[in-house]
Amino acid sequence: MSPLGAARQLLPGPEDFVPLRRTWKNDLVAGVTVGIVALPLALAFGVSSGAGAAAGLITAIVAGLVAAVFGGSNVQVSGPTGAMVVVLAPVIAAHGIQSLALVTIMAGLIVLLAGILRLGRAVSYIPWPVIEGFTLGIAAIIFLQQVPAAFGVPAGGSTNAAVAAFQSLQATDFATLFWPVVLVLVVAAIMVLAPKLHPQLPGSIIGIVVATLLAELAGLPVTRIGELPASLPAPSLPFVDPALAMTLLGPALTIAALAAIESLLSARVAASISDTGPYDADRELVGQGLASLASGFFGGMPATGAIARTAVNIRAGARTRAAAVVHALVLLAVVYLATGPVSRIPLAALSGVLMVTAFRMVSPAALRSVIGSTRADTATFVVTAVITVSFDLIQAVEIGIIVAAFFALRSLAKASGVHREELPGPAREGDEQIALFRLDGALFFGAAERMLERVGAIRNVQVVIIRMSQLQILDATGARVVAELVTALERRGVTVLIKGIQERHLKLAARVGMLESLRHHKHLFAELEPAVEHARSHVRRARQAANDGGASTARGALPGGGPATAAEAPRGKSLPTVDG
Repeated sequence: MSPLGAARQLLPGPEDFVPLRRTWKNDLVAGVTVGIVALPLALAFGVSSGAGAAAGLITAIVAGLVAAVFGGSNVQVSGPTGAMVVVLAPVIAAHGIQSLALVTIMAGLIVLLAGILRLGRAVSYIPWPVIEGFTLGIAAIIFLQQVPAAFGVPAGGSTNAAVAAFQSLQATDFATLFWPVVLVLVVAAIMVLAPKLHPQLPGSIIGIVVATLLAELAGLPVTRIGELPASLPAPSLPFVDPALAMTLLGPALTIAALAAIESLLSARVAASISDTGPYDADRELVGQGLASLASGFFGGMPATGAIARTAVNIRAGARTRAAAVVHALVLLAVVYLATGPVSRIPLAALSGVLMVTAFRMVSPAALRSVIGSTRADTATFVVTAVITVSFDLIQAVEIGIIVAAFFALRSLAKASGVHREELPGPAREGDEQIALFRLDGALFFGAAERMLERVGAIRNVQVVIIRMSQLQILDATGARVVAELVTALERRGVTVLIKGIQERHLKLAARVGMLESLRHHKHLFAELEPAVEHARSHVRRARQAANDGGASTARGALPGGGPATAAEAPRGKSLPTVDG
């Protein structure tokens, strides 16, 4: 494909909105619905990150609009998310609010570059237990981050959510605890009960309205969101301090990795639960990168695809990306028309929304499935969740993948085998001098040593046949171990024949010296019967030489295997094509 065609695939086109003539009513209703649901979440995530409610609202509007147009999913809804809050809050706490725009733009550039480099499919290599453990860890952190606001006390000084929550509890003034906790419980109760009354009731917005009215009418002494801008700020480039930029490079990489992982997972889930077409992973990264860039220019936060809002969008009937555009316009209308009432929302009410959201992020059915699957998957899940809460999100994913890979390789090694078999057909004199081994499964660095020990320990034979036609995986280590095995056996005077190397393994076998280690190029066979017959001929020649009284072998004799037949050409001629 030409560079122009490849670039065209990553950009929006008229075909994105072709169904709109038939679906605009559904998209309009879905956009309004998800906009109402997104409002309290945007405000809450902005406050929780330390960037402020305005930053969360700006992110939902600007990034939500850009990602809807440029992203790779037809129904994805983007904006601030809990996972992003978890990693962004320590950055703002350490480097101040002035770092927000710079780290957002840097992260956006990294995600955009990942999309241009076609790295979108990398998320498919993340195992399911890692995803579930990661989600559980994020949910726990989001819940713990709300403890200070829920109790009406300042946040603890630690960057670890669990430690900070404990520090906040130690500093709690129980005289001021009652009303914030009441508002949290009111919001939580409404969010839990509303869907039971009607599935379409937006419990979070109803809960916030009730909690705000209660606080206003009763004059409750609780902290509010505070003043919000009555319009979107003008876009601007942040001041770039080279020293600060270098300091923020690590956090920007973490934010970018998190944004890419969460967005692609959300898009993949959306594609699996809707019939609105597949998603383009690379274009999704391009769209999310542009969304974070735009958000940073307007003073917002890094954006990702939001699984919860995307699911609401799908359930509300969204068919095209126009629904996500409408969601952004609904939030924009709030900025221009309703900032006064919104500024009076108690922070405790937003904490209630996020606490319930944290619980809803974790699926009990998924937990039961992953814990009840295998011990390896359970261990991977637990390790990922614990590291997410205790240390770092990206480290949790990395270590989770390593743990999953370790168990997968161990299972693969166990499934691989070296089996000694009987020679086919009726037994003949001298067959006890021939050992036939079959390699199954995978011969790689995790299993090669076992094969070397098993075959290398063979004694009292003159010929070893190694069957490789059933070998599905062969890496450089496995091929090299076979070469070392052949060399060791030949040095002991044992002739080695290899049968059935698959065509896809032949080039690797030649490169690492496995074929070169054979005594003769005709010791490589495509079929088993010729290999067995050749082995028997070696045994017969060896016995004949012994019966002749140990006379010197004829010119061209093969060590340990008798004289070469006239049909055997010297080493160096082209190898036969084998098919296994």
